[in-house]
Amino acid sequence: MASHKDDIYQKVWSVQHPGISTEESQAFYSTWAPEYDKDLSTPGLYKGPSQVAEALAGVLRDRKDARILDAAAGTGLVGEELRKLEFSNIDALDANKEMLDIAKTKNVYRNLIQDFLGPNRLQVADDTYDALCCAGSFSDGHLKCDCLEEMIRIVKPGGMICLIVKEAFLLEYGKLEPRMCELQDKGLWERVSRSVAEGYVENGNGIIFIYKVL
Repeated sequence: MASHKDDIYQKVWSVQHPGISTEESQAFYSTWAPEYDKDLSTPGLYKGPSQVAEALAGVLRDRKDARILDAAAGTGLVGEELRKLEFSNIDALDANKEMLDIAKTKNVYRNLIQDFLGPNRLQVADDTYDALCCAGSFSDGHLKCDCLEEMIRIVKPGGMICLIVKEAFLLEYGKLEPRMCELQDKGLWERVSRSVAEGYVENGNGIIFIYKVL
């Protein structure tokens, strides 16, 4: 008989397996939303939200009033971690209405934006945010490297972008890091750090990237 943790891994596979389309992924999230927080709160399963929040806090330091966008926010797990660290000027962006409906109930976000982060232009003005963070959203059926320039556009010059990605996905999805380097070569941002987040998920580490927008 499959364990509860096996069931959760099956859900994760269902939403991230190779070749899944964005539409298929979003449809699964709509049905998973009511159980999502409970599933991902399983001890040791997923530390991404706290790790990305702590990394961003490390570069923002005492700027507790910084305006932050939690990109691909889902049900608001990262927002909750940022609030624990005394950040309160946070917006959420996610493509999935059912996930955002749950995020809204947590009262950690000032604004909730339902849209998919990709090459399309968001209904967000240039240079809006002091910082942007994103946890666990670069994989099949999710964000691609074509969203990076849009992230840069909506963050102020001097602002910070903090991304955490499963290390295994960087190997499987080899376009992301080269694209980051290309955008640095173009003078759009510069890397502040690249560090290993141990125990990001139960079966692997993550990589935390921090970039400063130029």
